[in-house]
Amino acid sequence: MKRHWLFFSQVVTVLVAIWFVVATLKPEWLNRRVSYASINLLEAAPYASGEVMPGSLSPAAKRAAPAVVSITTTQLAQKNPHEAESWFRYFYGDREDDEPQKGLGSGVIVSADGYILTNNHVVEGADEIEVTLSDSRRARGKVIGTDPDTDLAILRIQLDRLPVIVWGNSDSLQVGDRVLAIGNPFGVGQTVTSGIVSALGRNQLGINTFENFIQTDAAINPGNSGGALVDVNGSLLGINTAIYSRSGGNMGIGFAIPVSTAKQVLDGIVRNGQVTRGWIGVEPNEITPELAETFGLKQTEGVMITGVLQNGPAAKAGLQPGDLLRVVNGHPIRSVGELLTQIASLPPGQSAKVELSRRDKDLSLEVTPAQRPSSKAQVK
Repeated sequence: MKRHWLFFSQVVTVLVAIWFVVATLKPEWLNRRVSYASINLLEAAPYASGEVMPGSLSPAAKRAAPAVVSITTTQLAQKNPHEAESWFRYFYGDREDDEPQKGLGSGVIVSADGYILTNNHVVEGADEIEVTLSDSRRARGKVIGTDPDTDLAILRIQLDRLPVIVWGNSDSLQVGDRVLAIGNPFGVGQTVTSGIVSALGRNQLGINTFENFIQTDAAINPGNSGGALVDVNGSLLGINTAIYSRSGGNMGIGFAIPVSTAKQVLDGIVRNGQVTRGWIGVEPNEITPELAETFGLKQTEGVMITGVLQNGPAAKAGLQPGDLLRVVNGHPIRSVGELLTQIASLPPGQSAKVELSRRDKDLSLEVTPAQRPSSKAQVK
């Protein structure tokens, strides 16, 4: 018994001596182990509790994603009217029916009544449209109306308990604001990407007649068209429409139609069956050094009016070729695209104030826009 007790006391004495030496000469060895354990415990706590990580965009995605749908279109193959004739079969043989063409896109539910905003190019020419919700429910989509001038279309589905997105304010956007793009890229299923607003008011891209795009670096790919661009609260800011790409994939430059434009199109089609826009009958041009020299312009802020339609609203108001149009209804004009957008937003029949320069003299005129002649808009 004494032998065991003596062995135990010696072991304890040796361990205490080792601890004393380490604590005296290398105290950081002991502190390091304690601090690492503390750090690991602190880092693990948020994951264990299931709380949202600081700075996470998960709440915005969860709020907006249920209202973003996948759209599948089918365009039936067009048969040649001469296929049944003998001479056609002699030259071309018996041809099997071509497979119908499939298309993929996205859309956003904006009303509990089943109205969906998407791009016109997503549904253009489609014979059948199928809408799939995030909860896997499916419904047949009906085209209520389209507006090719803005590349927007309105669909409607008949389902109950529909999730509806919250409208945001695209007019308050600033470059650098964080945004999310939600859609169905490449048909892989609903996908959320994030980025920032990299530019505002993009135009002269040759995509639409009326261009006032939000530019973002959030990844947008084929299939995202018609999907939602939302803010950090999950509110709708725009409809994703196009990408700049040399390869067909995302290169960090995407374009979305502002929700302010989408609202105008939605209200016009649902309430009136068409989009009503203002028109004054002028031919505008960007100011070039040649135009500035020809007309002797001392300032270059605005748009040059190079033609005025006889007996049109602008002619009746007193506008003349050579006028430098600078402000429309309180909005400064810096490009032809901005002029078209502002004129189109004016209610036909209601006068609006325009400010211009003529031979270095500032003038203010009242112009009463007429209704813009319809181009390719369709209502079904």
